[in-house]
Amino acid sequence: NVVSQQDLEWVLKIRVNTQAVLKRAQQIQGRKVAKKQWQAAWLLKAVTCIDLTTLAGDDTPSNVHRLCMKATQPIRHDLLKSMDMHDKGITTAAVCVYPSRVADAVKSLKAANSSLPVASVATGFPAGQTPLKTRLEEVQMAVEDGATEIDIVINRTLALTGQWRALYDEIRQFREACGDAHMKTILAVGELGTFTNVYKASLVSMMAGSDFIKTSTGKETVNATYPVAIVMVRAIRDYFLRTGYKVGFKPAGGIRTAQESVVWLTLMKEELGDEWLNPHLFRLGASSLLADIERQIYHYVTGRYPAYHELPMA
Repeated sequence: NVVSQQDLEWVLKIRVNTQAVLKRAQQIQGRKVAKKQWQAAWLLKAVTCIDLTTLAGDDTPSNVHRLCMKATQPIRHDLLKSMDMHDKGITTAAVCVYPSRVADAVKSLKAANSSLPVASVATGFPAGQTPLKTRLEEVQMAVEDGATEIDIVINRTLALTGQWRALYDEIRQFREACGDAHMKTILAVGELGTFTNVYKASLVSMMAGSDFIKTSTGKETVNATYPVAIVMVRAIRDYFLRTGYKVGFKPAGGIRTAQESVVWLTLMKEELGDEWLNPHLFRLGASSLLADIERQIYHYVTGRYPAYHELPMA
């Protein structure tokens, strides 16, 4: 499975019009947001697209367990019941943890009788600066422990120095190491320098077999921004028009408010259409977003905002 000369030429020829991208990003952010029940519906949709994440140095089996429980019941049952949404099976899309915590997450979800996917960040996350051999082993170990989705990081050095074929070959090896697991490829856009580089890295990642492309690790100084997202989703659209293959999109890092989650959904709807508005093709990587969404839904149902102790945190 080698990248063809024709594909490589496609990558090399790309130039992104920065001004046009910034203008489009402003338009999306300027949209009026839906109110009342329409807003509540958008927020529940956002919940089903969240990869509920904990990636902290002090992760323990107990906080991973708590995360898994929150993922299976993300919104308080009584709130869902008053919206007549209690029997719709609303969960987050997945839980996302470090490779060494995958077994804990799998065990917790199994005990809760949940089929929620466990995603893991492998490949020397977040910097991706460990040897290729250990990065590949990390993927295999996470899969063996039961992760069905792997969020890999690209080697930014290869992207920054324009070694697109080498980047393709590396991602291809990760694809093989993933086996049946879904592969989400993190570009770490804050470290790629230019929109043109972001677009090229997006294309190469898709050509190498990524199921999703993801903006950031959440550990860079600049994470998911709307202009970068537009560049990535346009790459997804161009790739789809050329190959007929649909690749998903995952913004991650710094997405904290309910309102932002609606802006992200709007961006997907306008740029890629309704088909991309589901967890098969859209994920939100987030750790604190769910708390704000639940807070807004509480307000929608009761007409007031909850005190901190009224909503159990993930």
